[in-house]
Amino acid sequence: MSYYQQHIFLCINERDNNKDCCAKRGSKPLLDYLKSKIKQLDDKGQKKIRVSGAGCLGRCKLGPVLVIYPEAIWYHCKSPQDIDEIIAQHIINKQPVARLLLSNENRTL
Repeated sequence: MSYYQQHIFLCINERDNNKDCCAKRGSKPLLDYLKSKIKQLDDKGQKKIRVSGAGCLGRCKLGPVLVIYPEAIWYHCKSPQDIDEIIAQHIINKQPVARLLLSNENRTL
């Protein structure tokens, strides 16, 4: 049994030489927002969830990208509203957010 029910990784990688990356697409403020929202859930005793910033997840052109384990479900998120939708639908109601899903085949750097 795992200590956390879920572990969310959001890419905050910043690439050199002006290459496309999640950090350039606004992932760092999204990570801060995600952490604050998940902390609110944890404070209410609803979930044991860990949120971590991640290095490159290999899908730079689709970013910002996050992945939720143990489900191994990958999402593209652009805004705090996307984060709210992922929390409400995936984390709380256990239903993937279809419009934000990344397929397992989408791998781009």
